[in-house]
Amino acid sequence: MTVSITPVEGLPEIREGDDLAALIAERASLEDGDVLVVAQKVVSKAEGRVVRLAEVEPSEEATDIAAGTDPRQIEVILREAVRIVRVRPPLVIAETRHGFVCASAGVDASNAPEPDSIVLLPEDPDASATNLRDRLRELAGAEVGVIVSDSFGRAWRQGTTDVAIGVAGIQPLLDLKGLRDPSGYELHATVIAVADELAGAAELVMGKTAGVPAAVIRGFDARGGGSARELVMPRERDLFR
Repeated sequence: MTVSITPVEGLPEIREGDDLAALIAERASLEDGDVLVVAQKVVSKAEGRVVRLAEVEPSEEATDIAAGTDPRQIEVILREAVRIVRVRPPLVIAETRHGFVCASAGVDASNAPEPDSIVLLPEDPDASATNLRDRLRELAGAEVGVIVSDSFGRAWRQGTTDVAIGVAGIQPLLDLKGLRDPSGYELHATVIAVADELAGAAELVMGKTAGVPAAVIRGFDARGGGSARELVMPRERDLFR
């Protein structure tokens, strides 16, 4: 198997209302079976998920947590969270309405469209991926999978890696239970997070400061159906909740 990862270069600064799929289709050669990985930040910008801090009034709780940083940003984080998991001021680990547990509830000031603004996660990243996929089918005539990716930290590992927060047209998990390894051992609990692995691989050519918010992965058959919510640990199996 040969897998290639090609950055989608030359995209302009994305603004609310931009046809992101059209901008990508103009700059990428897409074929059936490709997987397009798109950074959450540009999806959120196109969908208008941007907050201007001048319009935010921080609460007393936000001011206490801010610890010298901007309490308005902390206030937006608290609004986006359905559960605060850990706080070490000014760091907040929170669960979002999507079920993701991540730093700052996914709220981020990097690569924001203007000073003193912050970018939120899409309202429904799976729907965002589906909309991109449908539009790309219309524009490019290709059946591609789409991943909306974002950078997450890991509780017991240094550094961040990109993961899938929205998917369309791909199988997010590969369940190997019941198969046998080369030694004949039957696998009982092995499930591969395919969507996360593809998101992390694409990040290698996208980077964080290169201005490349999308990449095309070719040569890996990930076709199928499912939701990024399948990647979230079910409550009954969560040993740390």
